[in-house]
Amino acid sequence: MITWAEFKNYTLDKKINVLYECGTFVMAIRYYNYKINLYLLGRNYVEVFVNHKYASIEKIALLDTNHSRMKFYSDQIKLPRGIV
Repeated sequence: MITWAEFKNYTLDKKINVLYECGTFVMAIRYYNYKINLYLLGRNYVEVFVNHKYASIEKIALLDTNHSRMKFYSDQIKLPRGIV
């Protein structure tokens, strides 16, 4: 299993490959200028920020459970206890 400590040090291209090969897509939300895809990678939820105007991935980050975006996720799916 890939840990977040390992994953965060990968290049953007390698992160994308690992997510598509080893991650599980959970859902997507629209947030300002982004489509954010939520993936489960091991025990970590990871957000992929896609700039839909430029069709490019700009950032991949660990889900910040304290961010206001959480309401968009929790409105649509039930995340495990401790995530919300």
